[in-house]
Amino acid sequence: MKKTVLVAFSALLLFSSCAKEFNQVYKSTDYHYKYEYAKECFAKGKYTRAVTILQELIVQAKGTSEAEESLYMLAMAEYLDHDYATASETFKRYVKSYPRGAYAELAEYYIGESLYMDTPEPRLDQSETVQAISAFQEYLDIYPDAKMKEKAQQRLFSLQDKLVEKELYSAQLYYDLGSYFGNCTSGGNNYEACIVTSQNALKDYPYTNRREDFSVLIMKSKYELAQQSVESRKLERFQDAEDECYGFINEYPDSKERKHAEEYIEKCKKITSAAKDEQ
Repeated sequence: MKKTVLVAFSALLLFSSCAKEFNQVYKSTDYHYKYEYAKECFAKGKYTRAVTILQELIVQAKGTSEAEESLYMLAMAEYLDHDYATASETFKRYVKSYPRGAYAELAEYYIGESLYMDTPEPRLDQSETVQAISAFQEYLDIYPDAKMKEKAQQRLFSLQDKLVEKELYSAQLYYDLGSYFGNCTSGGNNYEACIVTSQNALKDYPYTNRREDFSVLIMKSKYELAQQSVESRKLERFQDAEDECYGFINEYPDSKERKHAEEYIEKCKKITSAAKDEQ
C-alpha cells in the first residue's frame, strides 16, 4: 500500500514539474527556447503540447530561420494528433507561404493525406472525398515524379472506390424504395432514379469492380418500371427491359443473377407478345 502511494505521489510531482515547465515555455518570449522545446515535444510524441507551443511560435519566429520548419512541424503535429481538418489547412498555409520550401512537396502530399484521413463512410456526404481527390491530383500534377507518387495513386483509387460505393448505396436505396412515391416530389419514380444513378456511375467510373452490381440494379429496375407503367408505355418498357436482360447475360454469362435475367426475359416475352396480339 505504501509503495502504491509513493508511486502515485512521484507521478503527481512529475506531472506538476512538467506542467510548470510547459507554462514557463509557453509564457516565454524567447522563440529559440520555444523552438527547441517544441522539437523535443514533437520527437517524444507529445503532439498536443507541440501544437500549443508552435501556434505561438510561428507568430514570434516570423521572418527567422526557424519559421519555415516551425510551420511544417505544426502541420505534422496536428496531423499526428489526428486533427486532420486543421492539419490540411496548415499544410496549405505552408505551401502558400513557402512554395519552394524544403518541405513543399511533402506538405502538398499531406494536404491530400489529411483530407483522406478525414473522409466519412460511403453512406454520408462525400464532399471531403472529392476535395481529397482534387488535392492528390494537384500533388501529382505539380510533382509528376514525386517521392510519394505510388501512395498518392493508391489513395486516389481508394477515394474513387468510396465515391462508387456512395453511388451504389444511393442506387440501391432508390431500388429498395421501389413504388414508394413520398420522396418523389419532382415527378418520376424511384426505379427511374435507380436507373439514372446507376448509368451515370458506370459512365463516370467505367473501370469500377462494382460494374456488375450497377448492371443488376439497372436490369431489375427496368423490369419493375415496366410492371408499374401505364398501358400506353408498357410495351415499350417491357421491350427495353428484355433487351437489358439479354445485354446483361452477354456481359456477365456466369453471373449469379443470370437466372433472374432469364426469368425476366420469359415474362417480358409473354407480356409483349400478348400486347402485340391485342394490337
